[in-house]
Formats: sequence, structure tokens, C-alpha cells
Amino acid sequence: MFNAPWTVLLLTAVIVGGYAVQSRFPLSSVAMSFAFSPALLVEGQWERLFTSLFLHGNWAHALMNAGFGLAFGTPVARWFGERLGGAALFFAFYLVCGALSGLGYAALHPGEQSALVGASGAVSGLMGGAARLMAGHGRPGPILSRTVLGMGAIWAAINLAIGLVGAGLLPGTEGAAVAWEAHIAGFVAGVLLFGPFARMGRRA
Repeated sequence: MFNAPWTVLLLTAVIVGGYAVQSRFPLSSVAMSFAFSPALLVEGQWERLFTSLFLHGNWAHALMNAGFGLAFGTPVARWFGERLGGAALFFAFYLVCGALSGLGYAALHPGEQSALVGASGAVSGLMGGAARLMAGHGRPGPILSRTVLGMGAIWAAINLAIGLVGAGLLPGTEGAAVAWEAHIAGFVAGVLLFGPFARMGRRA
């Protein structure tokens, strides 16, 4: 943890600190202003794809995403480097994966009004990027490598189980629905986009 790049530590602090601020306000009022839903997307509120990434349902939700972000974001951030340009690419990769995870959910649930909050889709994108690096032993490996396909299959199986059995498999959900489709979409986005982002990075 203490050897993680400053970009990942900042991301972790934003997730945890963001929820510390958010927890001072009723979730319903915060969600009304910043959460994402496919119905709001139809109305043209595209910014919700990004603002929703900074909201969480409770402390367990925020801490779980912060932990996953720290774990999978570290190798991705190390690839991009800690200079300003690399940091910008890291955060852009994170945000784009998060937005695409929301779009993936919206494509499967067009017009749905249920609010989505959380960084899980963006963190799943970091997982996809980390899988590419693991497949390439520190460099972007093939998309169809055994490592990427294996991690993708495990992540998909976990999320399909959540979809079939319910959110009780995850701590901190407190009965709330989990947008497992967004998790899978985020991982796929991370796998596909890491190559182009890596070519823009300092080691391209």
C-alpha cells in the first residue's frame, strides 16, 4: 500500500474522503442531484455518468471500491508513470471506463429510472487494465490471453451469480440491487481501452 503511486493513493483518498463528505447528507438528496440512471441519460444528463462514480451507498461500499482500486489501480498507474501526463492518462482511463460501464448498463436497461452510484464500474476497468499487464508480464499483453480471459471469466461468473442469487453475496449492499452488468461492462472497457491508452503513455 505504501509503495503505491501517488495517483492511486489520491484515487483511494477521493473515494473514501468523498463518502465521508457525502455521508453528512441524506443519500436520497445526493442521489437526486448526482446519481446516474438510464432514464436521465435519455434526458441528456450525460454528466451523471461521471458524477455517480464519486457517490457510494454506505461505508462498506466505499471501502470495498477503494480497496479494489488500490489493488488493481497500482499496476496500471505504474505503467502510466507518476508525471503529470501519466497521471492525467490514468485518471482519464479510470473515468472513461466508469462512463462506459454506465453506458453498458443503460444499453441493457434502456429508460430504467433506478439510480446507480459507485465507482465499481471504473474500478472494474482498472481490473481489466491490470489483467492486460499481468498477461504481458509488465507490458500490455494480448486481449485474448489466458490471463485476461481467465480473470474475465471469473469476474463475469461472480457478477452473474450476484445477478441470479442477489446482492446478499456482497457486503454492505443492505438489500440494495447491484448493477452487476456495469461491472462486466467496465472490465471489458478496461481490457479493450488499455492498449490505446498505453500507446499514449510514457512507455509507448
